[in-house]
Amino acid sequence: MNKNQAFPWDHPRFRSWIGVARACQLMQQAVTRAIADLGIKPPHLDILVNLYRFDGISQQELARKLLVGRSNMSMLLPQLEKRDLILRKADAKDKRVLRLSLTKAGRSLTEQAMVIQTGLIDRILSQTPEDRCLQVAESMEDIIRILQTMDADEVAEDA
Repeated sequence: MNKNQAFPWDHPRFRSWIGVARACQLMQQAVTRAIADLGIKPPHLDILVNLYRFDGISQQELARKLLVGRSNMSMLLPQLEKRDLILRKADAKDKRVLRLSLTKAGRSLTEQAMVIQTGLIDRILSQTPEDRCLQVAESMEDIIRILQTMDADEVAEDA
């Protein structure tokens, strides 16, 4: 970095990115504390909520939605299965594909966790007007689209 360049933390885009990253990290910590009594952690909650929304999703589809690798899934799913929160069944047409569903206990626990999570989000964002929340959401969705279309070489070039 030379003397003519501004420090990255003085740049509005960098400041915005750091703000998002810190807010995300602090929110993850708050969610972790809020759902601790349910005996689950945020990665479990992500799985349960997705199964609540997309009953019968394959393990591979779930991993793609959560942006995690299969190894991560293969560590988390048995924990939920052991607690009788999820079921894994072979696909009727392709036995290599495992389909995931919530059990009755899993559905109940997920509903409790979603009440806690949405309550936390409402409390944190209650002072922010809805139109501003939507602007932030749209900005983040734009970033997601850009990052999802970039390949590894493009990311490395920009670094």
